[in-house]
Amino acid sequence: MAAAVELITAPWNLGLRPPAPGHEPGTWRAPQALLSAGMEARLRPARVVELDRPPYAFDAQPATRIRNGVSIREHALRLGEAVQTALAASRFAVVLGGDCSILLGCLLGARRHGRCGLVHLDGHSDFRHPGNHDAGSTLGTAAGMDLALATGRGELLLTHWPVVGRPLVADEDVVQIGDREEGEETPPVTRFTAREIARTGIADLSERVIRHLERRDLDRVWLHLDLDVLDERVLPAVDSPGRPGLDFTQLTELVSNLVGTGRVVGLDVAIYDPELDPDGTYAAPIVDSLASALTPLATMETHA
Repeated sequence: MAAAVELITAPWNLGLRPPAPGHEPGTWRAPQALLSAGMEARLRPARVVELDRPPYAFDAQPATRIRNGVSIREHALRLGEAVQTALAASRFAVVLGGDCSILLGCLLGARRHGRCGLVHLDGHSDFRHPGNHDAGSTLGTAAGMDLALATGRGELLLTHWPVVGRPLVADEDVVQIGDREEGEETPPVTRFTAREIARTGIADLSERVIRHLERRDLDRVWLHLDLDVLDERVLPAVDSPGRPGLDFTQLTELVSNLVGTGRVVGLDVAIYDPELDPDGTYAAPIVDSLASALTPLATMETHA
């Protein structure tokens, strides 16, 4: 792996609801679990930045109906600075989370360098917002709202950002891949569902996504990887497992094809929960898939 990678750890679980009363979600443990499984050794980053673990609040925070909303904004700003610094040094940013709310900080950092598209790999649309759910009856969870928030839908606390403003990414500049939900509101973005992918295959999907990026003239793209895009038969240790989904070979091929275009400036990895994987069975294949997918970086210059 070329020394063009900067590894950033974002050990938080702020965007998820408690799995049981008084128990925090375990996704904050994922960065260390992946590092222990060899992520740093495989990627050989030029730099490793370890961000602090933010405290998890079980109760509502002031002036927001999003769980941990105030804390998410604070730590998204910090993550944004780390991503911005990595990209300014012409490094490919790899952010290890954490839950899907880390996407906001990642996009914020990428947008400081100009327009940036988004390829959103996720088994769910993550498109809950005040227009399609009752924010008054229950606290919203940012991990199920990250695409809505990134496209400017929801509370100003998590949709309006210093310098960048709102939204972090335009609907037209988003490609959503892997959604297996039925009967939910369809986001107004370019979308390839899990069932479509099962029919057409990864090669066809890759070509169609790349053509869309070309048509939109997007030479800078952020890649969001919620590992629940994988089929639960190959990775059950996530917050919301399901099927159908990709296997590790398909995921490696897809990410490699996208990174190989030179358009992807960084990626984040979210939702692996080591507490659901007490024997550490799944950390190694996650590391192997990502490291293999990023091999194109060894022979190309990433975009600044």
